[in-house]
Amino acid sequence: MQLGHQVYPLNMATDVKVPALSLQAMLMQSIERCRERIALVAGERRVTYGQLGDDVQAFAAALQAIGVGVGDRVALMLPNCPEYVAAYYGTLTAGAVVAQINPMSVDRELDTLLRDSGAVVLVGMVKAKARLEACRRGSAIHTLILVDTETPNRAITSVRLGEPERVYSFNEFLRNGRALEVTPVSFDPSTHLAALQYTGGTTGQPKAAMLTHRNLVANVVQAAHFYQSALVPGKDVFLAALPLFHAFGMTLCMNVPLCLGNRVVLMQRFDAELVVDVIEREQVDIYPGVPTMFIAIANLPNLQPARLASLRLCISGGGPLAPDVLLSFEHLAGCPVLEGYGLSETSPITHCNPPFAQRKPGTVGVPFPSTECRIVDLADHARELPAGQLGELVVRGPQVMQGYWRMPLETTDVLKDGWFSTGDLAVADEEGYISIVDRKKDMIIASGYNVYPREVEDVLYRHPLVREAIVVGVPDAYRGETVKACIVLKPGAQLSEDELKEHCRQYLAAYKVPTQIALVDELPKSAVGKLLRRALRT
Repeated sequence: MQLGHQVYPLNMATDVKVPALSLQAMLMQSIERCRERIALVAGERRVTYGQLGDDVQAFAAALQAIGVGVGDRVALMLPNCPEYVAAYYGTLTAGAVVAQINPMSVDRELDTLLRDSGAVVLVGMVKAKARLEACRRGSAIHTLILVDTETPNRAITSVRLGEPERVYSFNEFLRNGRALEVTPVSFDPSTHLAALQYTGGTTGQPKAAMLTHRNLVANVVQAAHFYQSALVPGKDVFLAALPLFHAFGMTLCMNVPLCLGNRVVLMQRFDAELVVDVIEREQVDIYPGVPTMFIAIANLPNLQPARLASLRLCISGGGPLAPDVLLSFEHLAGCPVLEGYGLSETSPITHCNPPFAQRKPGTVGVPFPSTECRIVDLADHARELPAGQLGELVVRGPQVMQGYWRMPLETTDVLKDGWFSTGDLAVADEEGYISIVDRKKDMIIASGYNVYPREVEDVLYRHPLVREAIVVGVPDAYRGETVKACIVLKPGAQLSEDELKEHCRQYLAAYKVPTQIALVDELPKSAVGKLLRRALRT
C-alpha cells in the first residue's frame, strides 16, 4: 500500500475507477440531472444547468461551423464569468483543445502563447479588442470572439475583417450556434488533449502541460472521493475567487463542483472585503484559495466571524501556508482549512490534508486516491529514501500530464516510466504526510550550508506584525549566497530590521537568519495570488 493511504478509513477505497468519459460528458450528466438548478452565479446573473448546457452546445456548434475541428486549439483569455465556462466546455464538446491564457498577459506574452499553442480562435474581452486584433497577426488565429461582461446582453457591432478573419460578439456567436446541431465527435479520452495548461515554472519560460480528458476526469473523481465526507453533491455552494485559467481554479472551482451538480459563485478578481460580502450573501460552503487570500481576509479590520459562518471547508493550495496563518484563519472562520499540493502538470492535485483523518499543519497531507509518491535521492532517482530524509518528491497517477507541448526534451527530463519529477524538496513522516521543504532551485547555499526559504518564512510569519514574507538567496562576495527577506507588515505596524533579525535568532540557526531585510509595501504576486519569489532575486 502507498504510504499515506493507510490513514484512509477502512470503508474508503484508496483507488478509484476513472470512467472512460470526456470531461464534457461528465458535465452533461449533471445537466441531465439538474436542469433547473442554479449552476453559476455572477453578481446578479443566475445561470441554470439547463441554460449552461444550451450555451455549451451552441458554442460547440458555432465552432464547428467556422471550421474548428478535432484537436484544434481555442485560446480562452477571460476572467471568471459564465461565458468562460460555456466556452471551455463548448470547446471540448467540439473536440477542440482549450489553450488557457491569463487575461493579464501583456502583448509580448500573448504573442508568444498564441504562436506556441497554434490556436485558431481567441476568446477575449471586448475592451481588449484592439490589442487582441494586433496580437493575432502572425499567429494562426482566424476568429475573435469578444465578451462583454458588463452588459452581456448588448450586441457588439459585428466587424467583418474578411475571410478567413472574423470577429463576433459572444452573444452573436451563440445565436449562430443555436440554429445548428453539434456534429458528434469521438476520441480516446486517455490520449485526446483537453487543455494546454501554461506554467512558467521556476524558469519563467512558458511551458504548456498537455492535459488529457482522462487526466482532468481523474482529478475530478479523485477529489470527489477524497473530500466526500465534507461535500454535499447538488447542494454545496463553491466560491470561485481563484482564476479558472489556473489549474487549481479550473479543477476545484469549476470541474469538481459542476460535475457534482453544485453551485459556483464566480468572482472576476480577488478583493478580501468583497469576498466576505459574497460568502455572506451567497452562503458559500466551500472556499478554495491560495495563502495570500486567507492572509488578506484574516487581516481585515473588525471582521465579524459570523459573516463567515456558512463556510464548512476551505482548501489551500498554490504555495505554502504557514501554520500560524492556517490556525488564525480557522479560528476566525470556524471551519477547517485543508492544505494541499499539486502542479499544473498533475491536473493539479496530488496531495491534501484529509477531512477524514488527522490534519497536520505545515504538511500538504497524504496522497490522493490512485496516486503514488516517493521521496527519492537527488542524485539517484532510482533510490527511494525512507521517512524523515530529505529528497525530491516524484508522483505517479492518472492525473499526470502526457508531457509538455512541443517540448520533447523537457518532457523527458521530468517524466520517466510515468513518474513525474516535481522539482520540490520534501520529507515524508512515518504516516506518509508530506512536508514540502522548498523548490530545488529555491534552496540557498550560504557558506556551504543549505537554507530553505520556507523554513525562514514560517518563522517570520510567527511574528504578530508580519503580514507577508518572501525569502530569497542573493549573491554575496563572502558567503556565495546570503539570505534576504522581503516583508510586508500589517497595516499601521512599525518594526525595525534589527527587531526582525532578533525574532529570527530565537528560532533559527545563525546561518539561516536573514542578513538583508527589505520592508516593502507590496510583494509581487501571480494572477492566482501566489507570491513570486523569482521576481525578487535581484
